[in-house]
Amino acid sequence: MRQNRIYLIMITTLLIAIGIVMIYSSSAIPSWERYGDSMYFLKRHLVFLLIGLIASFLVMILDYRILQKYSRILLIGSLGLLVLVLVPGIGKEVSGAQRWFRIAGFGFQPSELAHFCLIIYIADFLVRKENFIRDFWHGFIPSMFVLGIAVLLLLMQPDLGSSIAMAMVVILMLFIGGLRISHLALVSLVSLPALAYLVFSVPYRRARILAFLNPWQDPKGTGFQIIQSQIALGSGGLFGVGLGQGKQKLFYLPAAHTDFIFSIIGEELGLFFTLAIVILFILFLMCSIKIIKNIKDRFGYFLAVGILSTICLKAIINIGVSIGFFPTKGLPLPFISYGGSSLVFDMIGVALLLNISRFTENI
Repeated sequence: MRQNRIYLIMITTLLIAIGIVMIYSSSAIPSWERYGDSMYFLKRHLVFLLIGLIASFLVMILDYRILQKYSRILLIGSLGLLVLVLVPGIGKEVSGAQRWFRIAGFGFQPSELAHFCLIIYIADFLVRKENFIRDFWHGFIPSMFVLGIAVLLLLMQPDLGSSIAMAMVVILMLFIGGLRISHLALVSLVSLPALAYLVFSVPYRRARILAFLNPWQDPKGTGFQIIQSQIALGSGGLFGVGLGQGKQKLFYLPAAHTDFIFSIIGEELGLFFTLAIVILFILFLMCSIKIIKNIKDRFGYFLAVGILSTICLKAIINIGVSIGFFPTKGLPLPFISYGGSSLVFDMIGVALLLNISRFTENI
């Protein structure tokens, strides 16, 4: 177990180091053009990295089981922040979405905290309801009610992508915890028509789906990001055009340092380096699974499953969007993208995983 923890720390550190280099490379020129400081985004990223390191250290020295004791309070508090961010004048609106608090010049997304607290609550729920999780009224309905409230608040921001990601992680945790497959089928029957309505009833979401199916139908509009992302990846070839030499970050590819940083990596460092990053995430998954398999505490086990599922799902979606496998969705690449609160909670997640492994090793 100790060896797996060391490997996990090494992999995470390497991904973070790659992120620092690529955030500067992808954002230096846009930062200079917009703020007169080529290191504007890098400096902010380093601040969030420092916050993540401090928070991770605190998580490592605490007994993780205290989270189980306060799981309900944490959930209620995080849902309260999701309500508060919707209040005009308190939450900050950017591009039509009200998802951020502005604190000392830095943005904070309460959805990241809510996702984290919901995982803690569901892990506690699976322990408390161990004998009732297969029961429709005592296991299925209460868990879906809590998930439904969180999803509804995210949809009001609006943030459909994060809502789907949150629901997928919770459903996976419930399934591993013993939820009936018939209940999962019921969720699918109810959610799929609702999802279709949420996508096709909103013009910009419908446009994203159509752009995903055929980006060249509107190459200067809805298909622009996907096309530029694929151009970046294709331009890099096997070995890339050289670190810092990419062209797509020069105001061609929007959100180059956040949502599409994987494309910039492909352009500047080539196919082999993007494959190396994919391999690093696969190794991250394998090390984490080995750690989880040895966790004897049920709360710690489900909590670790939720953390691992969240990080890996974000990586899959981000890389899938970059290569055109999924419709465009603003989820950062864990540890690598400029993401602020996302980076902090990903680091806390890894620290918590290590904490659980260390505390349960001698049980």
